[in-house]
Amino acid sequence: MSTAHSNAALVESTGLSAKQARILRYLRENADDRTYFKSRLIADDLGLSAKEVGANMGPVADAAGDIDVEKWGYSSGTTWMVTN
Repeated sequence: MSTAHSNAALVESTGLSAKQARILRYLRENADDRTYFKSRLIADDLGLSAKEVGANMGPVADAAGDIDVEKWGYSSGTTWMVTN
């Protein structure tokens, strides 16, 4: 399944924007390997700004039924704790 197709399906099924769906997909794909995610590093990987990531994490956390997303820290940028 292509990334564009799976993002479109995610947008439809969750009501998220395309940007929010990209962030959620990124977190789901990486949650098994990592627990803590900095907004600026997510942004770098997705071609967004850290501010865009932070502004969209609320709806992403609400829509993420299979993972838990919690704001964790603020030192040198916001860190998110993501667990399965």
